[in-house]
Amino acid sequence: MRPREAETKPNTVRGACVSSVARASRVTRWWWAPAMGKGGGCIPSKRHRAAAAAEAPPPASHSHRRERTSIPAPAAAPRPVRIYVVFYSMYGHVRLLARAVARGVGSVPGARAILFRVPETLPPAVLARMEADDGGGGDGEDVIPVVDTDGLPDADGFLFGFPARFGAMPAQMQAFFDSTAPLCRHQRLAGKPAGLFVSTGTQSGGQETTAWTAITQLAHHGMLFVPIGYTFGEGMFEMGELRGGSPYGAGVFSGDGSRPPSELELALAEHHGKYMATLVKKMVHGAS
Repeated sequence: MRPREAETKPNTVRGACVSSVARASRVTRWWWAPAMGKGGGCIPSKRHRAAAAAEAPPPASHSHRRERTSIPAPAAAPRPVRIYVVFYSMYGHVRLLARAVARGVGSVPGARAILFRVPETLPPAVLARMEADDGGGGDGEDVIPVVDTDGLPDADGFLFGFPARFGAMPAQMQAFFDSTAPLCRHQRLAGKPAGLFVSTGTQSGGQETTAWTAITQLAHHGMLFVPIGYTFGEGMFEMGELRGGSPYGAGVFSGDGSRPPSELELALAEHHGKYMATLVKKMVHGAS
């Protein structure tokens, strides 16, 4: 009897399990049935997806980026470079060169020339015997101010002009450089570029040596001497007319004082100013 009972129990249990599974399957199908169909199952319909997308707020990261977005401000234009044209002129020849040099500086966009004259040191009686003019100041609104050594560090570059006295600069210009000793002591002008232009009475009056001996003043200040070389082109090789100037800088021959600067000499002076302004601009603001 026991073996038959043992055989019956597994069948009963198996049947119960099968029945339970079947009932559960029917219940499961009945529970999911109303939810199935268009838009009601596990996958929402297109209508439900559109409604959900319309109600959903925009991502926080996107709105955050919109709040932080801004247009960069344009870069400020660089300031004009300042080139001081400092000169001494007894008869006006160097003054005319200085004005031509200043025109050349002003022809370069972003460059400005500021003219200064060196004060006279000779007494009026001596100047009268030498038949000197006003020392380069000019008349009326055209007057050129006397240089103030305290303001020299404000310049970005220099062009110094003077006549020759025995192959060197005159005492007036030397006195000016002597007055810059405090600046030299503290090297306030170190690293600033500088050029030279001169006037002599004759071809053998020192067009080159006058500039060459003046380089010592620049060296002690730590300034950078900038010659023009032969950048003026064919004008530097002109043999058909008298012309002052050299690779050291622009120049003029004054003769007995009655010869004014020629058109070629003035053109060389303008080139000198333009050349210096272009170089100083590159040093201050970089190549452009």
